[in-house]
Amino acid sequence: MGQEDDAIRVRTLFLSDLHLGTKGCQAEQVLEFLKRYDADTLYLVGDIVDGWRLKSGWYWPQAHNDVVQKLLRKVRKGTRLVYIPGNHDEFLRDYLGVNLGGVELADHAIHEAADGKRYLVIHGDQFDLVVRHARWLALLGDGAYTAALFVNTYLNMARRKLGLTYWSLSSWAKLKVKNAVNYIGRFEELLAAEARRHQADGVICGHIHHAVMRDLDGIRYVNTGDWVESCTAIVEHYDGAFELIRWTEMTAPRQVAVGPVRDGDLLAQKAA
Repeated sequence: MGQEDDAIRVRTLFLSDLHLGTKGCQAEQVLEFLKRYDADTLYLVGDIVDGWRLKSGWYWPQAHNDVVQKLLRKVRKGTRLVYIPGNHDEFLRDYLGVNLGGVELADHAIHEAADGKRYLVIHGDQFDLVVRHARWLALLGDGAYTAALFVNTYLNMARRKLGLTYWSLSSWAKLKVKNAVNYIGRFEELLAAEARRHQADGVICGHIHHAVMRDLDGIRYVNTGDWVESCTAIVEHYDGAFELIRWTEMTAPRQVAVGPVRDGDLLAQKAA
């Protein structure tokens, strides 16, 4: 049997921030993940294609095309695919409500989990004050992030030669720089408040490239992370339990895979 025949079947997959069209996108990792997991429903939670970067220069290697083809193949095989555009693929917001070849385009969605809980699914850039009110600053920040990824690439080349595992410079900075920590905290609070406004039990978003599952005053906050650095995704199993997948850790040599993260489990606290 092939690898795809042995795929893990789950109820729902949530992916965001692939940034296809950029050199930072880890398309090969995305493709391997999509081969490993199949789902009844797949949500693409924004910034799948990076229109900002493609405007400044075309970059679309075969691996990026393979990811798109793999997603469309899943649709042909019966997966429901909901695409919620973000700020980097905002050009698709002109087509909200349209079904393109079986791909549903929506501004946001309400996902009802197997246990009956309702989740607002949204990219999240609408609650980023920098993106909304200072686009020039967001573009400047995007350039700085690209420079950090460039440095990070060579840093990890050296780490591999020393037998060390992957390490993310920008992820470290997000957790160490006070302003970045405050920004993440405020973003989470705003998304939780939006979930309450929709009378939802939780929110599933992307945008800030910081994968986490945590409870915020009774609202389950879930961020899918990204596929530029962390290579993370959210899985819903058939019993309604959610799992945060850290793909590079799961596929690392001698790495023991961790089981599903369930509500109230100690693992959920570690994932947060």
